[in-house]
Amino acid sequence: MSFETVSEEVIRQERARAREIRQSAWWRNQIGKGQCYYCHERVHPNDLTMDHKTPIARGGRSTRHNIVPCCKVCNTDKKYLTLSEWIAQREDEGRSLACAAHLLN
Repeated sequence: MSFETVSEEVIRQERARAREIRQSAWWRNQIGKGQCYYCHERVHPNDLTMDHKTPIARGGRSTRHNIVPCCKVCNTDKKYLTLSEWIAQREDEGRSLACAAHLLN
């Protein structure tokens, strides 16, 4: 799989923005719900990670519209894929997400 190259400087800046967002009241509210954005599993807020729906390395930005709380299982499985790529990969493997329609809307 090939993708557009994102400079190390842009990646560094976006990771710094993500760290700032992680300290915000908005993010605390998001993880306080205790639910993975992708699989909808109930997860202790301390066990939720920050995921970029479009990864930084793929041109995604650290914004409220691109960052979601995610369980470690989904975050590890999704890796560097965009949301639509990840859903397609899961479907190809026979592991579709029950909430896939919700995620793409």
